[in-house]
Amino acid sequence: MSVQGEKCELAFTGASGFVGRALHAHLSQCPRKFQIIERPALEGLLAGDTGLLPEKLPPVLIHLAGRAHVLAETATDPRTEYQRTNVTLTLALARAAAARGCRRFVFVSTIKVNGEATAPGQVFTESSAPAPQDDYAQSKYDAEQGLWALGEETGMEIVIVRPPLMYGPGVKGNLARLQRWLERGLPLPFGAINNRRSLLALENMVTLLVCCADHPDAAHQLFLASDNDDLSTPQLLRKMARATGRRARLVPVPGPVLRLMLTLLGRTGLAQRLLGSLQVDCRKARTRLGWAPLPTDQTFKEKSP
Repeated sequence: MSVQGEKCELAFTGASGFVGRALHAHLSQCPRKFQIIERPALEGLLAGDTGLLPEKLPPVLIHLAGRAHVLAETATDPRTEYQRTNVTLTLALARAAAARGCRRFVFVSTIKVNGEATAPGQVFTESSAPAPQDDYAQSKYDAEQGLWALGEETGMEIVIVRPPLMYGPGVKGNLARLQRWLERGLPLPFGAINNRRSLLALENMVTLLVCCADHPDAAHQLFLASDNDDLSTPQLLRKMARATGRRARLVPVPGPVLRLMLTLLGRTGLAQRLLGSLQVDCRKARTRLGWAPLPTDQTFKEKSP
C-alpha cells in the first residue's frame, strides 16, 4: 500500500544524533504531527521486548539510530557491535513497526556500502555493485538486505538512502578536525590535491528524508544522495574557511608524497578520504522525487575573507 498525501504523520529514531536533531528542528517548524521513538524502546527491542513501543505507529518511520562509523575504534569486537545495533535492532524495529500499522520504513544507510572510492571519471549510482570494505559498511548492507526481504514478506514499503560524508552544525570526525586546524590558522598540505568528493549538507539530508517519507514514488526504492556539487579537498577547505571568515593556508605538497607520509603514519584511511575521490550520482532522487539540494555556495553560507 502506498503512502498517500503530501504530508503524512511520521515517527523517527535517533532524535539526539547529528541528523536527528536537524530533522527534529525541521519537523517542529512544519504543520505536521510526528513522534519520536526513544532510546529505551530501542534497547527493549534488542532484549526482545516490544512493550515500550507505542501500540500504534504513524504511517512512516524514519530510522536514524544506529552505531556510526568509529574512527578510533575501542570495542574488542567491533563487528558484533555493528551487527547488533545496525542489523539486529533495525530488523526488529521494522518488523515491530509493520505490526503496528507502519506502511513505510525509511532507513539511512551509507555510501560506504558501495565502497571507499571511485576511479577518475566514475561515479556511484544505484546500480553500482555493493562493495562494503569494513564492519560498519557491511552491517549497513546486511540491514538493507534484511529490510528488502522484510518488505516482501509484510508488504511494508522500504526506502533506503545512502548518504556520503555529511556536514553541518555539530559535525564530528575528520571534518571537525579540519575545521579546528583552519581555525588555528595552521598551514595544511593539501594545495596540490585534485580529487573529487561528493558531500551532503545536513539541511539537504533533512529535505531528502522528508521527500522519502512523503512521496508516493519513493516506495521500495534506493536513493544515493549528495549536494550534486562535488568538491576537491582544497575547494572544501576554502569553503569551510570562508564560512567562518577565515582564509585557508594551503601548501601544495604533491599527492603521492602526502599519501606516502600518511601511510607511514598509519593513517591510510585518512589518506583515502582526503586525497582520493568518491563521487555520487544523485540524479534518481532529483528526478523521481523532485528533490532539489541546495548548492554548496548556499549550504556553507560563505562570508568574505
